[in-house]
Formats: sequence, structure tokens, C-alpha cells
Amino acid sequence: MPISRQVPEIDEDSAWAAVLRRDRSFDGRFVTGVLSTGIYCRPSCAARHPARANVRFFADGAAARTAGLRACKRCLPDDVARDEMAVLAAIRAIRTSEEPLALAALAAACGYSSAHFQRIFTRHTGLSPSAYARALRNDRARDALSTSERVVDAIYDAGFSAPSRFYDAMKGRMGMEASAWQRGGQGVVIHWTQAETSLGRMLVAWTERGVCRLSFDEGEAALASRFPAAVLRGAEEEAAQFVAAIVAEVESPRTGADIPLDVRGTAFQEAVWKALSDIPPGETRSYAQIAAQIDKPAAVRAVGTACGANPVAVLIPCHRALRTDGTLGGYAYGLGIKTELLKREGQ
Repeated sequence: MPISRQVPEIDEDSAWAAVLRRDRSFDGRFVTGVLSTGIYCRPSCAARHPARANVRFFADGAAARTAGLRACKRCLPDDVARDEMAVLAAIRAIRTSEEPLALAALAAACGYSSAHFQRIFTRHTGLSPSAYARALRNDRARDALSTSERVVDAIYDAGFSAPSRFYDAMKGRMGMEASAWQRGGQGVVIHWTQAETSLGRMLVAWTERGVCRLSFDEGEAALASRFPAAVLRGAEEEAAQFVAAIVAEVESPRTGADIPLDVRGTAFQEAVWKALSDIPPGETRSYAQIAAQIDKPAAVRAVGTACGANPVAVLIPCHRALRTDGTLGGYAYGLGIKTELLKREGQ
């Protein structure tokens, strides 16, 4: 039977393939109705697979029940909605609380054990409740430091109980001290150069922590626009070997694992960038697959936006991300470069 029109993002073949591999990332996106038994299940249900001819897909449990089916007692498909409501309630509590919330308190408020709630929260957001709270607080700190006149005020406004806790939390993440961040990077030294590659002229910029910008057809003006208050210095001769290693990564893309990075993004962007970095050379993933990998299956478009925000081309391999239909999609430096990078990796 044809798939219900109430499931617009999943075609019949994709839905059935998700069922066959018991893909948990599709739980909540549709339910599998088994007409021969009269039940409906999650896509990830561990029960033996039914015959394809006996399967019909529904947008949710309510639609399946309207068709006369009942919920599977093994996989409890209706609990997916309950889990999502619990996670959303926890996120609201974390966002509105002035103090850190204990996992046990969050779980109890939602009617779950601590261990089970940690699992479902991580599955839905890609972060544990405590990591989500830290990421939220850090993001607020970055925003506050950009607008507050006093660093101390920004630190307390972001929810930190003391400046020392802020500095501990941000160590190794912001790439510069809080006061420097507030002033648009003032006092931070960024070394830069341009190098010729077979794909065109490439800008390489780095701090003492690692590469902060890798792009094609950009120069000092673009770098100054991105880091308006930083001190920009042309690369010194002793950096030649470091730059050569980066050029080699462009000429023969591998993993870039040996090249340190100094990049920052939102918690979501960083999750996408990590997923991109985990893709083996020579392979690709669709935006939908990446969204599923970070447990955000509905955020397909946001994954594409995070790929576009990648500040270090090639080293974070956003060229390995494709549209769901297998076409190339977009690329900041042109589809010609993206095609060539994929070609090189496939050789």
C-alpha cells in the first residue's frame, strides 16, 4: 500500500529501509502498521519483521488507531511522544532556572528514572542534561560578552555563580580571554598567509591554539572582517612546514586529524562538525543521515546551515555532506571545488 501522505518527509522505500535496519533515529517520525496482526510499532521495534505486503505507514499512533490498529506492547510506540514532551519540559526548566538542576530532579519531575531520562534526553538533543546546560550557559556568556560593558556583569548574567567558574568552563573553547572576546578579539594574535593550491589560492589563518580560518579566494580584508579587533600578522618563515601540511590535506584529503583547530560554534554546530569529521575519506553522508547521527532527525535544514558555517574548509569536511537525493547541494566555494575534493577522496 502507498505510504500515508501525512508523512511527507519519508517516502515508502526510505520508511521500509529504516524499519529493516531498526533505525532508532526514525522513531517518532512515523509508525509501522502491521495489518496482519493489527498492531503498530516504532521503526526500531525488535520484533521479527513482517512481510512488506502487510505493512502500512502512519504519521503517528493516533492515525494508526483511527485505522483500527493497537500499540505494540513490546516497543511501546506511543511513549515516543511522551519522551519528547519530557525532554521539552526539561529544556524549559533548564533554560528558566537560575541554578543548575540535578539530573535526579529533572528525571523525577518527568516521571523517569535518572538513567532512563539521561538516555532519552541525550538521544533527542545529542547532549546529556548537564552538557546541554553548560552549552546553553556558555552560549549566553558569548552573547553577553558581546553586548555588556563590564565582563563581570556578563558572567553573572549568563548564569555563572562566580568569574572563576566562567573561566574554567570556557578554558580551551573560546580561544581567547573573556575581555578579548568582548572587544571582538582585541589583543589576540592571528597569523595568516595565502598559499597556492591546485584548487585555487587558499587563505590559512591560525592562533596559538590552531587553525581558525581556511578558505578559498579570500584575503586579509575578509579575515579582518571576520576578526575585526584581532592583531593580524603575516606568517613567518618557520610556519612554512605547518602551512605545507595544510596544503597537502587539500591536495590529498584525508582526515586532517593531525592539524589543530581553534574553531567555535553553537552546541548544535559543533555536533554537526564532529559528525562531519567522523565521516571516513571517500564516503559521504546526506544531511538527513547527519541529522539522525546527532539525534536531531528533524533538523535536516539546520544541518545544511551548520555545514555552511564551517570556518575551516577541508579540515572539517563539509564537502562530504550531500542532499538526501544524492545531489551535491551547496558549497561555500563552488560546486567545482566540492566535486574535485570528493573525486580525490574516491581515488
